[in-house]
Amino acid sequence: MLSVLRNRTYRHLFTAQVVALIGTGLATVALSLLAYKIAGKNASAVLGTALAIKMVAYVAIAPIAGALAGRIPRRALMVTMDLTRAGVALALPFVTQVWQIYLAVLLLQAASAAFTPTFQATIPEVLPAERDYTQALSMSRLAYDLESLFSPGLAALLLTVISANWLFTGTVIGFLASAALVVSAVLPKPRPVERADGFYSKAVFGSRLYWATPRLRALLALDLAVAAAGAIVFVNTVVVVQAHFHRSAGDVSVALGAYGAGSMITALLMPRLLHKVNDRTVMLPAAFALPVVLAATAALTAATPGPWSWPALLLAWALVGSGSSAVLTPGGRVVRRSAADPDLPAAFAAQFSLSHSCWLLTYPLAGWVAAGAGLPVTAVVLGVIALASATGATLLWPRRDPDTLDHVHTDLPVGHPHLADAHRTGTGSWSHGHHYVIDRHHHSWPHPAVGRVPAAAATN
Repeated sequence: MLSVLRNRTYRHLFTAQVVALIGTGLATVALSLLAYKIAGKNASAVLGTALAIKMVAYVAIAPIAGALAGRIPRRALMVTMDLTRAGVALALPFVTQVWQIYLAVLLLQAASAAFTPTFQATIPEVLPAERDYTQALSMSRLAYDLESLFSPGLAALLLTVISANWLFTGTVIGFLASAALVVSAVLPKPRPVERADGFYSKAVFGSRLYWATPRLRALLALDLAVAAAGAIVFVNTVVVVQAHFHRSAGDVSVALGAYGAGSMITALLMPRLLHKVNDRTVMLPAAFALPVVLAATAALTAATPGPWSWPALLLAWALVGSGSSAVLTPGGRVVRRSAADPDLPAAFAAQFSLSHSCWLLTYPLAGWVAAGAGLPVTAVVLGVIALASATGATLLWPRRDPDTLDHVHTDLPVGHPHLADAHRTGTGSWSHGHHYVIDRHHHSWPHPAVGRVPAAAATN
């Protein structure tokens, strides 16, 4: 899997991602300490609001960033976002009011919402071979998991020798290093965007692409299944460990570590597995495994804790991490095959925005239901959502899902370049087949023609 690091451009971009993630992790710990310093016992409410602001920024900003990526050189955009994050982190030690924390979080996450989809859209152009791109997706998943495990430990180590405010210095260094690495990378020149639409049309194109492409609608349903299972881990672990099992605060990290370990092991196995089977075959069973684990979690939290309970919880969290990784890691491949190269920034921006809207739903739901009805009911509610989402994805994603589809055009003039390999039909329209994606010439998904697979017909 490490063979992709031989590509100098990808090596620099991946390293930029890693150091930026470490900076983000340090900032998360430092912001928590800052919130406690300012708000005291109300720090949880402050952080809960900050988390909501983060998700709103992701959902709202990412589509705008996808439109900007087609107008601004990607390297300039990514470097600007890194410098913006570094500037905000540099100002954080001087924050003295709660509203200033909210403003800082908004600016930090808005910059991240612009940087991440642009980064994701650049990787398939740097690594066009599917095998290399699959390995890159697994490495990206590993980077996120390692950050969640490594950053809190690094922060704890640093806090033994420095004050909390100095953590923000580490954040600044991480973002500046990321910017320097992006500058040093020689990025491929993106293909020109054919679409002559205005800025608004480009901003909403990614969402339209999702609603019009069956496998992308299925991917969104799968994202909701992952968000339902992940929410109980990220929101309720502290309550499960300390209130239900009466274990120490240190065991909260152990439980989260079990989730991360399950995710990392699965990410390491993905390149070899996806070389043998297709994305759908991997992602759908993994999604159906999540509600099963949540049902077991409901039984576990409803029962009186025993000697077997703690190992069972660690196994459940590891399985949630594994199932989530099996869904999320191939997701980039699904997006890549569903969009033309010039539209990749918009497609990845839509993926970033829509997937985080799922978390925006499940995060507060996990907290509110747990507070009002208890942990077992929370696991059941989230399990039902995960099961419904996995079932919906199965129905939305055709079992036979070829890249090349036969279809007809009725609105393109004779001699149009796109019709170079097309032939006339009996109704006077033009018919041909090619790798089908939604773009300026294809506005809706073809409906399978009777008796012809994968033939399709669509009016565009």
